[in-house]
Amino acid sequence: WKGGGSRITIDRILVLTIAGVSVAMDLSHMRISNGWILCSFLAGFGLCWTGAGIGPAGFILGTLFPLLLLGWLFYFRMLGPGDIKLFCVLGGIMGPEKVLYCMGAAFAAGALVSLGILIVCGGFQERIRYLLEFLEQYGRTGEKKPYYRTGPAWENIHFTVPIFMSVMFYAGGIY
Repeated sequence: WKGGGSRITIDRILVLTIAGVSVAMDLSHMRISNGWILCSFLAGFGLCWTGAGIGPAGFILGTLFPLLLLGWLFYFRMLGPGDIKLFCVLGGIMGPEKVLYCMGAAFAAGALVSLGILIVCGGFQERIRYLLEFLEQYGRTGEKKPYYRTGPAWENIHFTVPIFMSVMFYAGGIY
């Protein structure tokens, strides 16, 4: 199907489905099921062997790329393991170059969502102070604690939403 100058292909439909279901799981259960990640990974692996996929080498590189680039964010508990696993699954389908664009667009969308929350709810100075205290405590003690506040805090966003927004750009042919 062609529309708006971009071609909708099986890989684009697959990543939209994977990201969309992941958002629904994250919003309703506060996590992405490992079973869903595994099924998504297997679907992407199957696709890599078809003419619609990027091939086994592209699949492996695309899967490892997000883990290598974002692992440090998980180490400091700034990004959840489900978000990184989702990026790995998407990378296996998109390939390393496209998943880099996907991650960049997701972080840009997340920054805009966060900025919107700060503008509407206030607390910009409080968040900057929280970041500086976090960095100072880690530098002083070396203790690794989660960056986010536990529980339902207004500033804790579901990062699967910006990831899904980024995947919509991919599916629409923007990158």
